[in-house]
Amino acid sequence: MKAFQCLLFFFLSCLQVSAQDMTYTRQVIDTLCSDFMGGRGYSFKGDKKAADYLKNEFKKHGLKPFSNGYEQSFLLSANTFPGSMELEVNGIKLAAGKDFIVRPFSGGQKGVYRAIKFKKKHFLKRSRFFKQISKSQCKNKVLVIDLDDFESKEEKEKYEHCLALIKQFDGFELAGLIEVSSSKLTWGVSTNYTGLCVLTVQKSSWPSNASEIYFNIEQKFEEIYTSQNVLGYVEGSHFPDSFILFSAHYDHLGHMGKNIFIAGANDNASGTSMLLNLAAHYAKPENKPKYSVMFIAFGAEEAGLIGSKFYVQHPLFPLNRIRFMLNMDLMGTGEDGMTAVNGRVFKKEFELLEQLNLKGNYLSKIKKRGKAANSDHYYFSESGVPAFFIYTLGGIQAYHDIYDISETLPLTKYREVYQLILDFVNALETPQ
Repeated sequence: MKAFQCLLFFFLSCLQVSAQDMTYTRQVIDTLCSDFMGGRGYSFKGDKKAADYLKNEFKKHGLKPFSNGYEQSFLLSANTFPGSMELEVNGIKLAAGKDFIVRPFSGGQKGVYRAIKFKKKHFLKRSRFFKQISKSQCKNKVLVIDLDDFESKEEKEKYEHCLALIKQFDGFELAGLIEVSSSKLTWGVSTNYTGLCVLTVQKSSWPSNASEIYFNIEQKFEEIYTSQNVLGYVEGSHFPDSFILFSAHYDHLGHMGKNIFIAGANDNASGTSMLLNLAAHYAKPENKPKYSVMFIAFGAEEAGLIGSKFYVQHPLFPLNRIRFMLNMDLMGTGEDGMTAVNGRVFKKEFELLEQLNLKGNYLSKIKKRGKAANSDHYYFSESGVPAFFIYTLGGIQAYHDIYDISETLPLTKYREVYQLILDFVNALETPQ
């Protein structure tokens, strides 16, 4: 009976530790998705607030700083929308984020204007497009385009070409441009801007008889903005000069107007929380790794992998001392398994990852992809660093929108992915 009680106590203790880990995970995600962080973008210095929080967490867990401290600063340009974000059509007010988004490269605009609609045929030939622009007297009007009309890849490319012409010629004196679409509204970040105000509106919210458009869109271009990577490490016991590198980007899209921000729970508060959990694990004396383990929370990933590119161009030690890199994003689901970008490139490591997953029965499957310039691993692997970019699959579809929030992030296979990562690193450290 006493042996059974001891076993039960041990089992309950394990559950308590696991629960505490998930409590910390939720706490990190809630903090990063809070109003205070404002989507971790460039309005109101949300990225800086997030970086300060991560720096304190690195210190709390006992990570060592490099010679210049826990931060590596870099510069970028960013188009921001820190003020009013209003759109009315025929006197009907539409909701930012839900009914419409502003294109990331957009300029600002304020006023009441008449709508003028172009058909698909006007975009399929450059000469026809210029002719229609010149005869339609578009000055101080809002050009309305139905994106659903462009069905083939070729038609969509021709539309984008005409949009580039509109931007090049300073909007042809248009007051604005509205794209109507039935597709999901997906936002982003731009490092440049045009003087033309460009909005995308959900078709279900757009009146078919739209004639009068009211804009009040405030835009501010940050030509020189200072952001930062956050870095720390745990020194290895056997190979202190060689590194396992864990990374995740902490930035997101920030504010779309004064009152709306894109929280980015799955993308990528979830990956950042995984980074901090791993930091907490390896910093404990009983988990001291054989290789040194480096942790980088990258800034400006959403703006074009700017933080990771800067690090590769200004590394704190030779890149060839990195044994392997694991870049983590979208860690919040997992019902349909996980994908490893570069799995087709680093075949031996991918086979090891698959074997460990089967042995631990962690995920239903791990898909492999080839090279892709879709996250912060890219410039490392292009510079010769063996690297995977891993992300979970299935579950919620919220991405780059107002619905990617902490409250609905399921973290379905979070524990399993965490344990799989530990197994993978342990196998990398063990001589074959």
